[in-house]
Amino acid sequence: MLRLSFALLVIPVTLLDAQLSPIDPAVDPCTDFYAYACNVWRKENPIPAEQSRWGRFNELQERNEAILRDILGEGRGKSQDYYAACMDETTITRLGTAPLQPVMKRIAGIRTARQFAEQAGRLERMGVSALFAFGSGSDNKNSTQNIAILDQGGLSMPDRDYYLKDDTRSVEIRKKFVAHVGRMFELWGDTPAEAARKADVVMAIETALAQGHLDRTLRRDPTRMYNKMPVPDLEKRAPAFLWSSYFHQANTPAFREINVRVPAFAETLSAQVSARPLDDWKAFLSWKVLRNSANMLPSAFADESFDFFGRTLTGAREIRPRWKRCVAAVDEVLGEDLGRRFVEETFGEDGKARMAGIVKAVEQAMERGIQELDWMTPETKRRALEKLHAITNKVGYPENWRDYSRLRVSRTDALGNLWRARGFEFDFDVAFIGKPVDPKLWRMTPPTVNAYYSPSTNSINFPAGILQPPFFNRAVDEAVNFGGIGAVIGHEITHGFDDQGRRFDPRGNLEDWWTESDAREFEKRADCFVEQYAGYAAVDDMKLNGRLTLGENVADNGGLRLAYMALIATLGGQDPPKIEGFTPQQRIFLGWAQVWCQNIRPEAARMRVLTDPHSPGEHRTNGVVSNMPEFREAFGCRVSQPMAPEKRCRVW
Repeated sequence: MLRLSFALLVIPVTLLDAQLSPIDPAVDPCTDFYAYACNVWRKENPIPAEQSRWGRFNELQERNEAILRDILGEGRGKSQDYYAACMDETTITRLGTAPLQPVMKRIAGIRTARQFAEQAGRLERMGVSALFAFGSGSDNKNSTQNIAILDQGGLSMPDRDYYLKDDTRSVEIRKKFVAHVGRMFELWGDTPAEAARKADVVMAIETALAQGHLDRTLRRDPTRMYNKMPVPDLEKRAPAFLWSSYFHQANTPAFREINVRVPAFAETLSAQVSARPLDDWKAFLSWKVLRNSANMLPSAFADESFDFFGRTLTGAREIRPRWKRCVAAVDEVLGEDLGRRFVEETFGEDGKARMAGIVKAVEQAMERGIQELDWMTPETKRRALEKLHAITNKVGYPENWRDYSRLRVSRTDALGNLWRARGFEFDFDVAFIGKPVDPKLWRMTPPTVNAYYSPSTNSINFPAGILQPPFFNRAVDEAVNFGGIGAVIGHEITHGFDDQGRRFDPRGNLEDWWTESDAREFEKRADCFVEQYAGYAAVDDMKLNGRLTLGENVADNGGLRLAYMALIATLGGQDPPKIEGFTPQQRIFLGWAQVWCQNIRPEAARMRVLTDPHSPGEHRTNGVVSNMPEFREAFGCRVSQPMAPEKRCRVW
């Protein structure tokens, strides 16, 4: 579903060992805490060839994948059949491109603007969102109801800047992208000359669409992203694309209103549809089919896709083993069918009960923190506490599991399975248009190693994939657990009060509940984070975008502070003995730091500067602890040392 939410991270990292990893005694923790906590681990854990980065999360993810592979190799069922078909490279190779023929034939047969829109709608139901993003989501000003949502799309590369920036690396990547598209068309069967022509067309269209995209920083403003209008208004603003034909073929429910998140993009698309011949659009749709089908086609397609999207964009050296890609493929489309077994093997009611206790401790810390704020007026404090008390917690797995009985899966039809499963998911999504929001619905599958906050339902959500050792580990002391899952909980709660989340009321509606003076005070403190993180270099001469990463930085800083407060309250004034030579106050900070230990390839680091709203691990660590006087006290830092600057940033 097209829902606004705030996750812990795009790809989180976590602890795997029962105890803390060794620290680097050659580094002063007050000078560079990340190096102190992570140097040894980073030296001992180089990046595997198949990865673009390697961190503590990846270790946990690898263990999850092994568990899922065992589940998928047992017995029969839809997940097992999907996995078997994905792994059957012999059949995939024997079939070649034959499964693509009917789809490509329909695209080649487009003769009118109406047929073009119809084929775009048919592709949507196969999981090929060729031109834009479409689905359901809550109405931000009537959060109990779902509406249709249209968003920008049409790009193959990760961000508009890949098409629009003129630096040497961006130009080189665009050349490699065009060459890649051409090679994919050649694999399909086009002559080199025809393939090159189509690749140029694809590049031209995607560049034009990129010019209509709103950049990621501006998209952080939820008021800018709310543009509800009657469907006839969309048709007037973007008349060249026949929306009714698209909606009909996509088999959407009837609806009268739609949130067009980026109206300028719809207008740009319409202008391009009007200006370009249908042959260009046929080439474009054909490319989208090849791009989205590569992993279920003969290995030459998957290898070529990896060469650009893996090796060129992220720096990975080798394609991931087939079994790992197939496990991920099952989790993507049958996540709750597969996840039900995963939960049985890794998580239980006892874990859910203990997690509830930690959540309560952190929520109580947030309550105390709000009450003690010296910059917020009583009225806004009252509203903030009202929102905090209204947060609902979803832990581990859905209360109601998805029913996949109507999805047909064959052990000998990998590509057909992909299209049918994605169509099943699309149908499930759009069926919510015009219906009440289901607050029990999950956006992540149970095996996912992540967490998120949903402003529309005012809920924090923790899949079972992250609620296991060592993020959530009975074998370690509470200080390390609070540095792990405790800080995650605090992170998600704080998202409800970051620069985006604070704009939603306790019921999930986009409403300004702040006094003008409190809003100014918030912005002043948020600007401190913008300035702080914008000063950090991510790779080479590329610095972080302090505005893009603002929400996650606010959540990181608030999350660890809340976890620390909860730990101190849990200790109840006691002074437990040191473990491994560290006090509980030191161990919570080490637990936090070692969550973010990682190695990353420069290609991936550059991509994340442009696309990732999260700061790199080094800056998530040092940026947070340098703002906390509690860290300064725990490690005996002198004021003006790098981890104990005179100027500190704090919102919550």
